[in-house]
Amino acid sequence: MTETETYQISLEAAEVYESRFVPAIFAEWAPLLVDSAAVRAGQAVLDVACGTGIVARTAADRMGDDGAVVGLDLNEAMLTVARRIRPDLRWQQGDAADLPFPDRAFDVALCQMSLMFMPDRARAVAELARVTRAGGTVGIVVPAGITEQPAYRRLVDVAVDEAGPDAASLLDAYWSCGDLGELRSLFTAAGLHDLDLRTHLGTARFGSVDEMVATEVEGSPLGGRIDDATYGRIRERARSELAEFENPDGVAAPLRGHVVVGHVAHGATPDR
Repeated sequence: MTETETYQISLEAAEVYESRFVPAIFAEWAPLLVDSAAVRAGQAVLDVACGTGIVARTAADRMGDDGAVVGLDLNEAMLTVARRIRPDLRWQQGDAADLPFPDRAFDVALCQMSLMFMPDRARAVAELARVTRAGGTVGIVVPAGITEQPAYRRLVDVAVDEAGPDAASLLDAYWSCGDLGELRSLFTAAGLHDLDLRTHLGTARFGSVDEMVATEVEGSPLGGRIDDATYGRIRERARSELAEFENPDGVAAPLRGHVVVGHVAHGATPDR
């Protein structure tokens, strides 16, 4: 099985991602990333691991008719949804570790909430730098570590208690790229400079605790590894553990993330 096949999900799952994950989590971070990278009219912008395209859409809206945006993802179903929502933008399948673009093709290269899932993070950041023009900008967003996530930490603890220690590894991938020192080193190794590292406290919003549990468990490998009884116990305990984050509109779970922006030096030589 090829790497492309390994990372494929169904069109139904991609639609759920757009309808559930984007408004609950990712829509808040896309403008923050686009602003941090100072995206402006007339630029060529690449959104790597774009999913259904929230960052690409945000950048395109910011630039209006003056600029070009490309969204790239390994998953064809994600791109199918992205094309349905914004057929005017360019969507392309490809691997973040081997971007199918020439050197120095973009003014800005962005990657939101995806670097932690990439097997070779150093390679992925180096590729972002390679396709970015001299003087251009590379920007990423990743979640902070699980110890910095009060609501999500409780949910993971409940899942581990009920489903066993393997649940931690199945849920922890999302929080595995939250070390600012590591992120700085990745950017520096890729030849990026004038780094700006910021931590932002956002909010993940859900209609209920059950919806939050469903989003996190069913959106991870854990969902396919537990039986209905275990899933029921996780939901029941989570209602109690996460009660303090409830409000009249549902659940507002603190979500801390890191925004890292760096620049390609003038005269820098692309490194493959």
